[in-house]
Amino acid sequence: MSAGSAECVVSDASGTTAAKASPVRIPSMLRSLLSSLAVFAVLGSAAAASSLPIPRPPSVLSPDLPQGYVPHRPAPEGKPVPAPRTAGKAKKQRTRGLAKEFLPQIVRYSGSEAPGTIIIDTDARFLFLVTEGGKARRYGVGVGREGFSWTGVQAVSRKAEWPDWTPPPEMVVREAEHGNLLPASMPGGPENPLGARALYLGSTLYRIHGTNEPWTIGRTVSSGCIRMRNEDVIDLYERVPVGAKVIVR
Repeated sequence: MSAGSAECVVSDASGTTAAKASPVRIPSMLRSLLSSLAVFAVLGSAAAASSLPIPRPPSVLSPDLPQGYVPHRPAPEGKPVPAPRTAGKAKKQRTRGLAKEFLPQIVRYSGSEAPGTIIIDTDARFLFLVTEGGKARRYGVGVGREGFSWTGVQAVSRKAEWPDWTPPPEMVVREAEHGNLLPASMPGGPENPLGARALYLGSTLYRIHGTNEPWTIGRTVSSGCIRMRNEDVIDLYERVPVGAKVIVR
């Protein structure tokens, strides 16, 4: 048999011979090519897996508006996650649709009232807290609608955080005539129309208080009370003591 034959002849015990196939030899160049193809296949599978859509994280429900709950996504990694609204902390309210002049700012004051006096301009929808140096802190407010506006001088007789609300009987009757059923009372909290803080004026039924409807600031909407955004009434609450003079014009 020639040296280049692809098989070898083996004799068995009976003297017969059988052909035995030799191992197939793969050229080195072909082996390199097959190895490269295998590597590319693995890399392609990894790339395909990485390009698959990443499932969205679960929604987190957090109250953002008084009418209900608005779903939002968790904050990106490294950024603070806003704390949920609780009865002890007022969530910053949206200012969308609120004119800039109704946001808090420092203005000049040339009147004669002493620092610490509150002056409410119901026509302009502003509340001024007189400060030192001929200045005043100005806040936008909502005031009494037609037929419920009033003027006069009072003093802060009491302060309350997250106050309860008990509608007066005449309000219950009046609203029932318009198809609105008011509760006998409502505990303090984010859904309470008195908002985060209340400053009671003398022995009247009127108050300076927060609101769960911040978009009504700058309008004539109330039954005579002065309403502010929750963050603004909290700021005022911290600056004004019981006994402070309040002028409503």
